[in-house]
Amino acid sequence: MSRYWSDVVGQLTPYVPGEQPRLARLVKLNTNEHPYPPSPRVLEAIAAVDGDALRRYPDPESSELRLALARRNGLQPQQVFLGNGSDEVLAHVFQALLKHDKPLLFPDVTYSFYPVWCDLYNVSWRAVPLTADFRVDPAGYSGGNGGIILPNPNAPTGVLLGLDGIRRLLVENPDSVVVIDEAYIDFGGESAASLIPQFDNLLVVQTLSKSWALAGLRVGAAMGDEALIEGLQRVKDSFNSYPLDVLAQRAGVAALEDDAYFGRACQRVISSRERLSAAMARLGFEVLPSAANFIMVSHPAKAARELFAALRARGIIVRYFDRPRIDNHLRITVGTDAQCDELLAALAEILG
Repeated sequence: MSRYWSDVVGQLTPYVPGEQPRLARLVKLNTNEHPYPPSPRVLEAIAAVDGDALRRYPDPESSELRLALARRNGLQPQQVFLGNGSDEVLAHVFQALLKHDKPLLFPDVTYSFYPVWCDLYNVSWRAVPLTADFRVDPAGYSGGNGGIILPNPNAPTGVLLGLDGIRRLLVENPDSVVVIDEAYIDFGGESAASLIPQFDNLLVVQTLSKSWALAGLRVGAAMGDEALIEGLQRVKDSFNSYPLDVLAQRAGVAALEDDAYFGRACQRVISSRERLSAAMARLGFEVLPSAANFIMVSHPAKAARELFAALRARGIIVRYFDRPRIDNHLRITVGTDAQCDELLAALAEILG
């Protein structure tokens, strides 16, 4: 520990991102990246950026991209906030909207960055247990709190909470901000953005990393009532006035304009997920119902840690979480059908 660190740094347990191994032969199914490239329009937009655009600072408001996202969700640009990936957006959310006297609530099995931000920004929190079948129970979030945040579909489980459940959270917590983190919503759910005109305490966070296949560009967004967005803008402009570079802004607009390509690519992933889930069940795995681009599985006769190691030895990387309640589960990204077939063949061999 460096003697120059501030007190908070020494007490942090940082988030551990998914491994990015560099192996000669690799089936990478551990970080929920899209198995297919983005729209060809994205590459055209990037190629069209000239040196003059690069020597200048980008638009600090990302005006065209904000407008494109607003139109897509039936909102106004002033109801949209943009950041360098949804993780940066969420970090601003914790600072601007979720630091209060009462504890922030989120599921006990959820995105593991949430408690890291709580520690970093000194936000008190309490985990609400998922049900026995790993579902979010809105009843557990009633009563006094300093805010609510949950991924939907949840991560790492992939289980979806329907709009009726989200509406219940909003109605029963009118004095708290309810943040719905929709990184995977396009693979099987309906966005809560449609509820924004009805609830001034709803903030919906999305990303272009997953369903839009732009993880390498880092584009995230929050959508909600103008007062919530203004709070985020105040934090952003006190931290980084130019979060999105010109490539990310133009590529993001190009991606959003090609809705037909987007729909086809998402449907390919959904079809592969259902195919993979059924095949895993035939191998004896218990598969949680997923609305994401990954599945969460366990096997009654083989420990997840052993399966993880055996797959890795064969050049197939999945995600293992050594955490309570899910330490006998694997999270597996839905890859191409060819990648899924390699995974299934390896598991059949491992299971004998």
